[in-house]
Amino acid sequence: MFRRILGGLATVAAMAAAVLVATGSPAQAAGTGTGCLHTSGNKIVDSTGATVRLTGINWFGMETDNKTFHGLWSSNPWKSQLDLMASLGYNTIRVPWSDDAVKPGAVATSINTYTNPDLVGLSPMQILDKVVDYAGTKGMRIILDRHRPTSAGQSPLWYTSTVSEATWIADWKALAQHYAGNPTVIGADLHNEPHAEGTNPAATGACWGCGDVNRDWRLAAERAGNAVLAVQPNWLIFVEGVSCPSGGLSNVWDNDPSNDEDCGWWGGNLSKAKDYPVRLDVANRLVYSPHEYATSVYHQAWFDDPSYPANMPAIWDRYWAYLYKQNIAPIMVGEFGTTLASNIDKVWLQELMKYLGSGVNGMSFTYWSWNPNSGDTGGILKDDWTTVDQAKQSILQPYLIPPTGGGTPSPSSSPSVTPSAPPSGGKVCTAAYTVTNSWSDGFQGEVAVKNTGTAAMSGWTVKWTFPNGQTISQLWNGTLAANGSSVTVTNLSWNGALAANASTTFGFSASLSGANGSPASVTCTAS
Repeated sequence: MFRRILGGLATVAAMAAAVLVATGSPAQAAGTGTGCLHTSGNKIVDSTGATVRLTGINWFGMETDNKTFHGLWSSNPWKSQLDLMASLGYNTIRVPWSDDAVKPGAVATSINTYTNPDLVGLSPMQILDKVVDYAGTKGMRIILDRHRPTSAGQSPLWYTSTVSEATWIADWKALAQHYAGNPTVIGADLHNEPHAEGTNPAATGACWGCGDVNRDWRLAAERAGNAVLAVQPNWLIFVEGVSCPSGGLSNVWDNDPSNDEDCGWWGGNLSKAKDYPVRLDVANRLVYSPHEYATSVYHQAWFDDPSYPANMPAIWDRYWAYLYKQNIAPIMVGEFGTTLASNIDKVWLQELMKYLGSGVNGMSFTYWSWNPNSGDTGGILKDDWTTVDQAKQSILQPYLIPPTGGGTPSPSSSPSVTPSAPPSGGKVCTAAYTVTNSWSDGFQGEVAVKNTGTAAMSGWTVKWTFPNGQTISQLWNGTLAANGSSVTVTNLSWNGALAANASTTFGFSASLSGANGSPASVTCTAS
């Protein structure tokens, strides 16, 4: 369904510039695998055949009038936002875009040049290149999502009177060529939320399997997907569902139930995909990508079922999960989200995450959204674009598989590691302190905790003293206790138990005045 996107104050309009050749770094072997991805039955696998689970987030803005990521107007630098995403456990970013943003001469606006001086004068594509490049150094993956034909709004069909199917396919081919050979960008979500329009039987919206070349989304996805694969055969092709298979809205006022049908969320109904599968010229590239929402977006009838939430698995089975359960194709839930304002929605999110499964064999997903300015869902970030909404994050956290990787730290931010003395029972851990980003009056850091003993540990405590009076303003993946310059961080309930040689990380943002020296000693005590 349509979600309201709330804008922010523009600080600077970026100047138009020509599209550059992509220079993204290869994704690291990690939770998102190594090399290019493909499918095997209902799994996504990497170049070695290892199963990959995408546990990601949507960072929108490039589909709007700003033509670039929202939040670049905030006081939180773009690299810090990516650092925070990765440290929270999001290994993939779904990037919505519109055809307006990839036009020659497109201008990115609302960029805070104080916090993001490296983005001044860059085009939307050049900013995207920088995000792709930096995400790749962290082992993250990128999915490109053609969200809208223009920045004005969503469309039921993949084309409009001003943006033709030929333009849609040409823009996809250009992006595929632009990122050819860059394994950080893994695929194309062809069109966002095809949906019904017009009233049955005079349907005018996107159908599935109806055979009308102008409305059958399944046929259009084949045309676009095969065009993309002809340019970039190593990409995954993500295909969303429709809302009503006929492409028309049921007219409940005509007293004729024969033309009513079972409709779901925009892009969320894949009930006809088994009978009318998407056929691609390159095998093992298809991923079905439904959308799923809670009452803060729209109050569907199933939320009022007396058996709720026990009724939900059957609904998810019917609309899309049968494709996964019958080993037909992988599922990647491309959007799902809620403000979490009602208990119905909290239960919905908890049950959906359990349904998707845990560990590497669960279904993939990208949560909507990173942005706080999604009007009917809010985001993982709060309005300052820095503070994490812990109520949402705590529900998602057990299902996230963090990326592993990263560029070589600069000498000033090399990890500081101090081993702890081994206690009885062989429980011992180390803590590696790294500055991951810095700006004029602050910085972001990460601490990697590793069990270096021979026995499993149930918890950890990390301590250090800042040498220059730095102050932590926010910390994630741990519990902070600070006394002046002295810092103590203990594990949360889900990341304290570490087997021998296993590791976890926590991160923080901090303020400073003057120097930013690393602690002389960072100790870790295992329990």
